[in-house]
This record gives sequence, C-alpha cells and structure tokens, in this order.
Amino acid sequence: MSQVITKRVRFSRRSLLKGLTAAGSPVIVGLPPLVSMFNSQGTAYAAPGTEAGTKAIESRFVIWFNGNGIPERYWIPSEEGAGYRMTPCLSPLAPFRQDFHVLSGVDNAAAKGMGNGHTNSMSGLMTGTPFTGRGPSAASIDQVIAARVGGDSRFRSLQIGVSQESFGESMQRNMSWSGYERALPPEMIPHRLFDRLFGEREEGWVNRKRSILDAVRQDAALLKNKLPGDDQARVDEHLSGIRDLERSIAALPPEYRRVDPPDFDGDMKDWPRIAKLQSDLLVKALATHQTRVASYMLTKCQGLSRFPWLGYTSARHHDYTHADGKAPGADGVEGQRVLRDICKWHVEEFAYLVAQLKSVPEGDGTLFDHTVLAYVHEHAEANPHKNSGLAMIVAGGMKRMARGRHTRVTGTVGDVYLTLADEVMGAGIGKFPTATKRLNTLLA
Repeated sequence: MSQVITKRVRFSRRSLLKGLTAAGSPVIVGLPPLVSMFNSQGTAYAAPGTEAGTKAIESRFVIWFNGNGIPERYWIPSEEGAGYRMTPCLSPLAPFRQDFHVLSGVDNAAAKGMGNGHTNSMSGLMTGTPFTGRGPSAASIDQVIAARVGGDSRFRSLQIGVSQESFGESMQRNMSWSGYERALPPEMIPHRLFDRLFGEREEGWVNRKRSILDAVRQDAALLKNKLPGDDQARVDEHLSGIRDLERSIAALPPEYRRVDPPDFDGDMKDWPRIAKLQSDLLVKALATHQTRVASYMLTKCQGLSRFPWLGYTSARHHDYTHADGKAPGADGVEGQRVLRDICKWHVEEFAYLVAQLKSVPEGDGTLFDHTVLAYVHEHAEANPHKNSGLAMIVAGGMKRMARGRHTRVTGTVGDVYLTLADEVMGAGIGKFPTATKRLNTLLA
C-alpha cells in the first residue's frame, strides 16, 4: 500500500546498510526498510533532511530449485492465458495468482552431451553450458547477476539450502557456481546461516543462552528515540522477528547440525521446519540489504530423500520418478500421485517465501514488489529426463513483469534469464549462454 509521508527527519540509505552494531562486538543487525528512509512518494531513498529521492529502490533476484523434475499432468496447466485452471501442484500458490507467471515449453538447450541425465540437465539449467564431467563450464545465472548488482551489499550473494543429504557429486549437491567447475555450496544449517547474517557467536550466546539482540539493545534504544511512531513499530517488529528466529533455531534437536553420510538410508529430517526457517532468514537478509541475490536449493538434483511428513517412506524421491513412477508395492499411477504430492509440498514452501516477502513493507510497496523470483527444476517430465518443454514459475512485483497467466513459450532457459535480468531487473548482464532473444511474453 502506498504511504503518504509528511515532513519529518530523514534517515539515509547508509543507515539501513549500517544497521545496529555494538562497540567491540561482531554482531550486526541490519535495519528493515523504514518509512523515514524514503521520499514522500515512497518511490526512492531520500537524502537526510530532504524530500527529494536520491536513489531508486534496489531490485533483488532469487532463484529457487527443486530436484527430480515434475509430473507434467499434475503441474502444467492445460489452458494458456489468464483463465487457466490451477493444477494440483500449483494450488498452494492460488492466493497469489496475480503475482506469478507459469511458463512451459522452455528448452534446456545446453543439457546435451555427457552426464547421467541429471548432471547434464543441472549444468544446462543453471549455467547454460554443458556438463564437463565434474561441473559446468561457466558461472550460474545468480552469480552472473550478482557480479553486476551485488557489489554494494554485505554479501554479493547468498547460497541457501535445506536438504542435508550428501548423495552424488558436486553437480547434484550445488546449484550456484562462480565459474568453471567452482561450486558455491548452499548453507543448509540454520544455526550457521543465522550466525553468518547476524555475527559470530560469542561466549554469552554460544549455546543460545542469551539473545544476540542483547549486544545491540542500547544502540536500538538510541535509534528508536529518533524515529516517529510508525518506524518505531517497524523496528520493534523486526527485532521481535529476529528473536523468534533465535528461539526456533535454538529449539532444533542436535541432529539438525549434522550432515548425514552419502550412504545414509534412514528417513529424512523434518524439512518443512528447516525450509521455513531458511526462508525467514533469506527474507531478513533481503529486507536489510545484506544481499540482493540468492539461490535457494530446497531439494537436491537427483535427490534420494524420503518424505515422512507426507507419509511417503517406502521409496526415495528419485525412485518415484522412474520405472513409470512405480514405487515398491505401488503401480505407476499411484507413483505419479505420490510425485504429485511431493511437488505440491515444494510449491507450498515457495508460496511461504512469497507470503513472507509480501509481508515486509518497503517504500510504496513491499519487498516482494522489488524482487524477481525464478522457480526451476532440472527436468520437465521426470521419468524420461526430459529437457525440452521445461516448466518454470516467474514471480515478483516488478512493474515490467507480466503475471497472472500461463504461457507456452518458444525459447531457452538462457532467453528467460536474460529477459528477467536485463528487461525486468535492469541488471545489464548483456548476454547469457543459449540466450538469443528477448522473450516479450514475460514483459508487461
């Protein structure tokens, strides 16, 4: 909702980037977007003591990944345009129908060549280059964008994960790459991600017996005395959210700090709990401008996980995608239905991230309005390792982005990425492997 701002003391964007700190302490608690940081229209950051906007609100980019492809019959809508019927897998996004664009028909043109079907597909999906046998031949799209827009952030990019399974090679375990065969592993442990964002742990809270906010309490009180009531409320809400995250992370069982070995064959952990914590931490990082670019790997490429919270433990995720979807004791049709439910859970977690982004006010809109999200898989139909006709979701509130429809596109993964990066975000990456054209259907 647009906010009309009367004359008041202005805080600079530098204040947001600096955040709350304590003398001699490694703790940094970034500030959320405050009304006082923007011009009277809420469309740009204002210089201190002025009404004039001095810097546009930055765009952000998040690429979200789930492994093992999809069951097309339950995922891709039959109809094109704005009147498409919501499919079972996409149904968790129904409340946000006007906020995302379903794409199908996307070609993973670089997936040909060596690889086991998954590894070559993953390389082509993330970098637009063929699999070398150990990794891709170039940087992934998130790193290409980060090289253009990430320089002013505390972290040029963040790599976030949820699945702690360690099966496979680097190509299965990683989605972000800084260049030729140079993986950027996702941080899968909430404890570690929290400490990275908010500072190293000291003796006082090494076992979470104290709050990290204790170190900045005085700084926060001094700041709030200078703020109008609405911004005081935003700071309080922000700090309360951080404290809630602390408590939730501290309540995790000890096994959540452990990465299981590749031959581990037990039921997987409670990923929905971890996924939401990681999404909450990502939103905090984006809102406080600690980063503008992130990758989020919910499940692994060729993942072998089980899903006890869905009631599916008789086979692994990858098992359900092959042998005509047949799991032990089930026929092919039932296997496809299991895969449908697994993919629906994937979308539920993505919908949670969308909702959290939309809950953060920023300028004349929300954090979601200044974010581009691309939701991808390494395959279309999972069983044949299909690399033509990929399905993707593009979401966000950027004004140049077309939303609220399903479109069968004629173009490559690279065409999608280049159009989002340069035409929607204005990142100016200029080129990307396999990209040959702008996809106008993605633009409003």
